[in-house]
Amino acid sequence: MITTPVFGITGWKNSGKTQLVTRLVSEFTARGFRVSTVKHAHHNFDIDRPGADSYRHREAGASEVALVSGRRWALMHELRGEDEPSLDDILSRIAPCDLILIEGYKREKHPKIEARRRESRDKGPLAPTDPGILAIAADHPLPEEKLTVFDLDDVRAIADFIQTHLSLVRKAS
Repeated sequence: MITTPVFGITGWKNSGKTQLVTRLVSEFTARGFRVSTVKHAHHNFDIDRPGADSYRHREAGASEVALVSGRRWALMHELRGEDEPSLDDILSRIAPCDLILIEGYKREKHPKIEARRRESRDKGPLAPTDPGILAIAADHPLPEEKLTVFDLDDVRAIADFIQTHLSLVRKAS
């Protein structure tokens, strides 16, 4: 069971999720928190390139390939017909940290902020059908919205909201 506080940023494609998550990571790390992230991708993706040794290992049939250097390590797991792991399964694999920010995962129950941009408005708001969405971050006014609305660029206020909601307190170093 995961005990690390989690908070999500959700929204439709091109709503500003990735930019908001990266800016929140910078803000929280500047505040002294150790942050990890989980991003859900709806499409086939690859973090490896054809021809690399690790790519060749996976193509040969390896279920998992670990890449390790003096600066970082990564573990790639090929599903090979298995079901996509649940968010809880992924969270259980994250190393200890102070906060996990989740990008995407619209249908999960964790607390979230919905990102909205004018360009993605045609999809409609997610908040009315998702009680996990606690606030909206938008690049346009939402005078009829009942939830708290932040300017999409007001990262400090959004981080304050998340920190307060999760009762995050920086641990002494």
